[in-house]
This record gives sequence, C-alpha cells and structure tokens, in this order.
Amino acid sequence: MPLPIVHHPAYCADLPANHRFPMDKFRAVADLIRAESLLDGRPFFRPRPAPFEWIALAHDPAYVDQVFNGKVPAKVAREIGFPMRADIALRAQCATGGTVLTGYLALEHGIACNTAGGSHHARRLHGAGFCVFNDVAVAIRVMQADSAIRKVLVLDLDVHQGDGTADIFQGDPDVFTFSMHSQKNYPVRKVPSHLDIGLPDETGDESYMKSLCAVLPDLLERERWDIVFYNAGVDPYEHDRLGRLKLSRDGLRQRDRYVIEKVRSQGLPIACVLGGGYSTDIDELADRHVTLHRTARDLAARSRE
Repeated sequence: MPLPIVHHPAYCADLPANHRFPMDKFRAVADLIRAESLLDGRPFFRPRPAPFEWIALAHDPAYVDQVFNGKVPAKVAREIGFPMRADIALRAQCATGGTVLTGYLALEHGIACNTAGGSHHARRLHGAGFCVFNDVAVAIRVMQADSAIRKVLVLDLDVHQGDGTADIFQGDPDVFTFSMHSQKNYPVRKVPSHLDIGLPDETGDESYMKSLCAVLPDLLERERWDIVFYNAGVDPYEHDRLGRLKLSRDGLRQRDRYVIEKVRSQGLPIACVLGGGYSTDIDELADRHVTLHRTARDLAARSRE
C-alpha cells in the first residue's frame, strides 16, 4: 500500500488577496503531490466533514454551534483571524475530518499524512490564531470514543507553541503533549504542555536537532503509546514570515526523517499533519510543506522492501 495521503478541495477557502494567512498553499500542496507522483497512482483519501458530535468531544458545544450556524462573536472571530463565513466553517470541518481519517489510516498502515491540519491554537472554548477547530484534539477524542486508541503522544514541532492542544488535554493522563517552539513567538500567553521546550531566537539546525534528539527517545519509551500525532509545521524555517528560528531546508528534512524513523522504529503508528508555514511565495511554501510527504513516502516505501 502506498503512503495514504488525505486531501479535500474544501481545505482551500477564499480569503482577501492581502490576508496574512496563505490559504492557497493547500491547493498548491495537493498539486505538487500529484505532480511528483507521491500518490503512486492512487487518489487522495477524501474525508467527510467532521460532524457536530465529533467536534464537541474536544470543544465547548456552544462554540461549535456558533461556528456551524455563523454566529461566532466578533471578538472571537478577530482572535481567530478569519471572516467566519460558511466556507471557512466547512474548511475547518473538512480539515478536522481529514485528521480523523489520517489517524485511522495510520493505525491501519503505520503512517499517513494529511495535506492540512495542525490547528493547535484552537482551545476548548474557542478558536484563535487562524485555528477554528483543533483537528488533532478532535481526532484523538473521536478515536478514543471509538475505543480505537487510548494512550496518545502529540509531537508538536510548529514554530508556535501548541497552546490550544495543551489547554484541551491539561490533566489528561492518557494524552501527552510535547511542544518545541520559538519561545518569544506567538502566543504571548502560553498554556503549559506536558513538556515544552522554548528555543531562543535564531536557533539553527544543529542546536535544534540536539534539543529534539535529547528528548524524543525518552518520550517514545515513556508509555506504551497507541499512536503518535506529529505536527510538522515548516515555520521554523529561516525565511518564514512568522518564524524566529533559523532551520534550513535540509534541517526541516532532517527533522521529519528523524521523527518518522524514530516513531516507526518503535512500531508505533504516526499520523502527520501539515502545521504552520507562511510566505507570500506560495510555490516555495508548498514545496517546503511537501518535505513531509516526500519523507514519509520514502520511509514508507523503504519499510515495505
């Protein structure tokens, strides 16, 4: 079985041309995956939009109702950073459904990737930071409710701290949240994960990998995890618009390869989501994001040999 990759056309909604969030990257990522034949002749797995009942497992039902019915308070919409229209709500539902599907595919095949997801700033009560629903949190809660998993490790390597995921799983003995991020970057008020590593500005490849290698093996052996969710944000890149770190393109490749190899060497399934990445050059940004899918596909192919 080739690497399962999940995508839905609704991942890309319409935003004003000068908006800070590069929405077109989701279409460009899918196009590049097709162009590079990373699907190995198979179609994308297409998710269903996440229904109310799924999302309410991780979020306050009152907030979910506001999103579904176009009644998000203006203050919350400003904190999210999107005009809360029906297509934006559908996009959030589809991206969340995509991560749920990615989780189940990872259980079946050992590894799977979404072409969206990683909306880690959405907290239990409301969204924030371009994140409407916390797709990883919803996926975990859905799969737990289905008795498909119990113990979960969340590896969040987006350049921004995963405050929303930390908020949702605070005090949860079955879900361990790890975030390694730029300490001085958004959000200003961070919600403590079970383990946080805040890196100084301009941390480069060598120091970054040293910090990651110092903790990941122990995290993987900490519990008998049923699945690992990996937020592979590419905003630690040195030229990212919203990052403060200095990883090179090769550094991003090293990071993804190390994470996936370590997780799979333990026999653990890994569900990979896109995470953050910001640039006015959509082609460059898509190419940066597809580092994840190239790496995952190569490692999945090698494991079958």
